[in-house]
Amino acid sequence: MNRRIETTCVQGGYTPGNGEPRQIPIIQSTTFKYGSSADMGKLFDLEASGYFYSRLQNPTCDNVAAKICEMEGGTAAMLTSSGQAASFFSIFNIANVGDHVVCSSAIYGGTFNLFSVTMKKMGIDFTFISPDCSDEELEAAFRPNTKAVFGETIANPALTVLDIERFANAAHAHGVPLIIDNTFATPINCRPFEWGADIVTHATTKYMDGHGGTVGGCIVDSGKFDWTRYPDKFPGLCTPDDSYHGITYTERFGIEGAYITKATAQLMRDFGCCQSPMSAYMINLGLESLHVRMARHCENGLAVAKFLKNHPKISWVIYPSLEGDKNYELAQKYMPGGTCGVVSFGVKGGRAAAEEFMGRLKVAAIETHVADARTCCLHPANATHRQLSDAELEAAGVAPDLVRYSCGIESAEDLIADIEQALDF
Repeated sequence: MNRRIETTCVQGGYTPGNGEPRQIPIIQSTTFKYGSSADMGKLFDLEASGYFYSRLQNPTCDNVAAKICEMEGGTAAMLTSSGQAASFFSIFNIANVGDHVVCSSAIYGGTFNLFSVTMKKMGIDFTFISPDCSDEELEAAFRPNTKAVFGETIANPALTVLDIERFANAAHAHGVPLIIDNTFATPINCRPFEWGADIVTHATTKYMDGHGGTVGGCIVDSGKFDWTRYPDKFPGLCTPDDSYHGITYTERFGIEGAYITKATAQLMRDFGCCQSPMSAYMINLGLESLHVRMARHCENGLAVAKFLKNHPKISWVIYPSLEGDKNYELAQKYMPGGTCGVVSFGVKGGRAAAEEFMGRLKVAAIETHVADARTCCLHPANATHRQLSDAELEAAGVAPDLVRYSCGIESAEDLIADIEQALDF
């Protein structure tokens, strides 16, 4: 039975047997007992399925990963300790010292710093290009040692919509996968695999959890990118792994499972960025209502954007679902049912006026958070993107006066009234 995504949100990833728990059980155990060393050895050789240590895999985490995998239409998935860990693993799983990645410049500030500073120290070079670049500029960004293209469905906080199909075609023409961070859109509003993306990441901390309860991340593989066509580009997947009993991941697990298995057996083993079972359980509670909440987030976002567009103290508004927005046509192509609940805008008077406005809000809270059931806001240039230079801020689409306003699921009328009184200065 091909069920709709709303049903998957509620029932995907776990099917209880007769007399078993209706809700996903929390397996809060570091280890698992076996009757013999031979049984354990088969697990370490990846010759049998099962669990031996929760740093690598845990039943609760795997059930939640399976749900997200089904929601995205992938073949394999894994949870991580955070969205940042998911972004790091997604690249480091296929890129090593001396390799190169093409990346949209309009991405979350933390991810930009991870790529441009930390991973650069690890010997991986990134070329950042505007999501609005010309075909010639996009083509020129590739190098012989390019291993992937990375972008965000909806950029945080620039709200730029990536032309997924166009970037996927460019990536595939050079024999590399397109990796998409789908955090803001969620699979409710956009399924990047349907437009040619190969790997999807999420900060489950955001809409998937939706209640500010737990930090987490997820990586999903489409199972469609054929690594074996480019064995010289992806030796980690196509040649024996000496650190794991000489396994060749593509031979043992096929193109549908090689990428996630390697990330689990190798990267999670060595870096230990694992999700806790309790946190995975909480994420699942959020997933069960994701399809209901996203509709309300988008409804409130559009209402707030329309109000701000006509307010005399607002200098500009960005919201992809707002008619006339520069990203409107792309949003209609990839997310016709809605984009997200985040609205970015500028307050006349610049940085000082933006900060005064935020300080006067009563319903919306100032938080280093976004995509929550409760409305929150942030001044990115003074917070999440604080480490960026003015030039880097401009490239990321972050103006000094930008306010990132994340509409929760409260009454839209109350949100608008709160904004109106906060602008009365």
